[in-house]
Amino acid sequence: MASALTTSVTELPESRVRLQVQVPAAEVESRIERKARQLGRELKLPGFRRGKVPAPLVVQRIGREAVLEEAVRDSLGHWYADAIEAAKLAPVGDPKIDLGELPAPGAALEFSVEIGVIPTARLGEYKGVQAGRREPVVEEQRIDAEVDGLRERLAKLDAVERPAESGDFVVIDYAGSIDGVKFDGGEGRDQLVELGSGNLIPGFEDGLLGAAAGETRTVELGFPEDYGNKELAGRPASFEITVKEVKHKQLPALDEDFATDAGFDTVEELREDIRGKLGELESQRVDGEFREAALDVVAALAQIETPAALIEAKATELFERTLHSLSHRGITRETYLRITGRTEQELLADMLPEAEQTLRREAVIAAVVQAEGITPSDEDVIEAITPVATREGVEPQKLFADLNGAGRLDDVREDLAARQAVELIAAEAKPIPLEQAQAREQLWTPEKSDEQADAAGAAGKLWTPDR
Repeated sequence: MASALTTSVTELPESRVRLQVQVPAAEVESRIERKARQLGRELKLPGFRRGKVPAPLVVQRIGREAVLEEAVRDSLGHWYADAIEAAKLAPVGDPKIDLGELPAPGAALEFSVEIGVIPTARLGEYKGVQAGRREPVVEEQRIDAEVDGLRERLAKLDAVERPAESGDFVVIDYAGSIDGVKFDGGEGRDQLVELGSGNLIPGFEDGLLGAAAGETRTVELGFPEDYGNKELAGRPASFEITVKEVKHKQLPALDEDFATDAGFDTVEELREDIRGKLGELESQRVDGEFREAALDVVAALAQIETPAALIEAKATELFERTLHSLSHRGITRETYLRITGRTEQELLADMLPEAEQTLRREAVIAAVVQAEGITPSDEDVIEAITPVATREGVEPQKLFADLNGAGRLDDVREDLAARQAVELIAAEAKPIPLEQAQAREQLWTPEKSDEQADAAGAAGKLWTPDR
């Protein structure tokens, strides 16, 4: 745990710190023993069953230094995370770790970490600032789109006696082969396919246009280079496809029967219900935009040093976060670069302004948390995690206890403190029309010097909170 480590922090120029970490000897020995037990599962020694070799014998046989090196390699990331937590640092970018000499038996292990951190903000005005806010508007086109989507969901598929067209659905049996040999996952029966949807590999749906029920076709195509199954990616394949039925999607008429099926008496009642729900979503979106706008005004009024190296580190962090999110949808780094038609360096350069603004926001939030002494109570945390607990089907107090036991409660509390700081800024901010805010922004840019920020704040020009 983080409390077992001893840490000291030395501030360096350009929002960097050096973190000196000492791991107690007992912790080091515990890690050696754990690693020795793990290695002992694969070690064969006369007189011992496989996996039953005692840890001391493993260390004696392999050598303490070799086991220690393995243990440190496995544990260093854990120790780094605990040290960052113990020192209450908000790191930016990748750390530079200097391990130094491995310790002798009974000695503590020491290493140092050099890492960028969120810069310190010297706050200007942060209560009562003016921020642009638009009025929530629900356009008729959005309501029309929701109605159309509902009609799509309530549509019926009617069998037709004609060749298949784009937008039709076909029921098919198919069998795929490569070089005359069937491959795993290449067969299907009674599959419903929408022609023109683009859901299948390129060429499959097009190969069925004009086909009639009872017709069998052979479609030649190639799997994409970035296909999920690496054994099939980029390879040509042949599919024998039998069309069993052609179906046409019939949308319901926009009448009272349609409204009744949707749970309303009239189409107008349905539209009003949609209008209300969209209005709630739009109001939430406007509130979020206003919170961000107010935070950006406070960030513009604060004095914050954002060194180029720190901005580049944050841009890399944001880029990797984007790639991680895309990976959950099956999009690899290579695919993303190909889709965007940009190099990684070009994308990182494009992200520099966003990275700088993100650093300024984070710095301001941390400063407001400190200035206001914001410390969420246990009751605040329980209230915040209640929606998550409800989704997971557990009591909020149980989730609270689990987070505390896992050592994650401080992270939740810090996130909540940041949210409360932003809510405070927004609650105190005064909304002005977007046009007025945009005109003001043309006279003020983040590139202006801190001296200009001080002068503008002191003179009450442009940024006067109660103007």
